[in-house]
Amino acid sequence: MILLNNSERLLALFESLARSIPESLKVYGSLFHINHGNPFNMEVLVDSWPEYQMVIIRPQKQEMTDDMDSYTNVYRIFSKDPQKSQEVLKNCEIINWKQKLQIQGFQESLGEGIRAAAFSNSVKVEHSRALLFIMEDILKIHGSNKSKLGSWAETDHLDDELESETPNFKYAQLDVSYAGLVNDNWKLGKNKRSLHYIKRCLGALPAACMLGPEGVPVSWITMDPSCEIGMSYSVEKYQRRGLGTRLMVRYMKYLCQKNIPFYGSVLEENQGAIRIIRALGSIEASCHWHQWICYPQNLVPL
Repeated sequence: MILLNNSERLLALFESLARSIPESLKVYGSLFHINHGNPFNMEVLVDSWPEYQMVIIRPQKQEMTDDMDSYTNVYRIFSKDPQKSQEVLKNCEIINWKQKLQIQGFQESLGEGIRAAAFSNSVKVEHSRALLFIMEDILKIHGSNKSKLGSWAETDHLDDELESETPNFKYAQLDVSYAGLVNDNWKLGKNKRSLHYIKRCLGALPAACMLGPEGVPVSWITMDPSCEIGMSYSVEKYQRRGLGTRLMVRYMKYLCQKNIPFYGSVLEENQGAIRIIRALGSIEASCHWHQWICYPQNLVPL
């Protein structure tokens, strides 16, 4: 595999991946953040250049120092020929199979190669699948690299009409000081490693909340290093009031204005969330969201 670290090549890859959305969207979103400061210190590998068949985005080596930190040890993959991915994936120089890790992508056919590579390295695999939802606008910004994350809180995106409808609630930036609150209410969190991960996300990526009458967040939404939005939650006292929906509308509007790509995943059985996300204008993609959690047999699974 070839390490791409030239800005012109990374931009060319970004533009090329745009033509394979939605299958390439997990890698495309990761590359967006790499091209805008690379706050998570990720690196990009391709099997060949300028023509390529496979792209792997992973953290730089100095980031993956904790063998048990599967929030950090994440590999995001896109392949034009997923059936031929096994030989690349089994290489321990490409994937550190001695660690607990995640592999993410939007191609179910990657699974066969992942499982075969994992088996050859005595690694267990747990697979999760969810529906992938995107906005039609994602298909219109293909290859656009003019977006600027900057300090998103500086943008004037407080809507008078929204505030008049909810006078005791205020739309605001969700900052790092609330990482503990998010971690305590994230079903995949509630531990020290997830808290560290959430702090990094809130410190580097756009996240939003609704402040309640007491001046603390009562509903929030975040973004991950691949531009996936998630960790959305409303505290029990304020659930079923439409706060989460209003928050999502404002947040998505901001991302669209800034040309920041985004998408979300929802479990197929969560029909309530599916109805809401469809009402917000999202459409179900032609492919699914996939995650493979991998761990050596001597380590305890997540």
